[in-house]
Amino acid sequence: MDKIEHIGIAVQNLEESEALFEKLLNTQVYKREAVDSENVITSFLQAGPNKIELLKATHPDSAIQKFLDKKGPGIHHIAFAVRDIHEEMERLRKAGFTLLNEAPKRGADNKWVCFVHPKSANGVLVELCQDMEQDSK
Repeated sequence: MDKIEHIGIAVQNLEESEALFEKLLNTQVYKREAVDSENVITSFLQAGPNKIELLKATHPDSAIQKFLDKKGPGIHHIAFAVRDIHEEMERLRKAGFTLLNEAPKRGADNKWVCFVHPKSANGVLVELCQDMEQDSK
């Protein structure tokens, strides 16, 4: 894994959360995007070399809404940039981690993504991210 790509934060109200984090981080939202496959709207802020992804559910059955119902707003996942998502997924499977995806899928911000089950990562939902411009096999 190369670096932390972003930290995902589940929110109830996207507009209020954008205003709060813009003020907190002293920066503006640079991108808002719907990810229909995940039933979310994402909003990204850049703070120095770091990105924050705000996630708002668009459907009551979405993973984000289930998270919000159970835990309330807060940190949902940490994402790591990888050069070869297929290779990294295979490495993690062989190391005994449980992946939530059999294959990478399209995520927000032009990324291929895969999630590692929190039960196999000490309670942390981990996301692997690879730029779509890179070879995705």
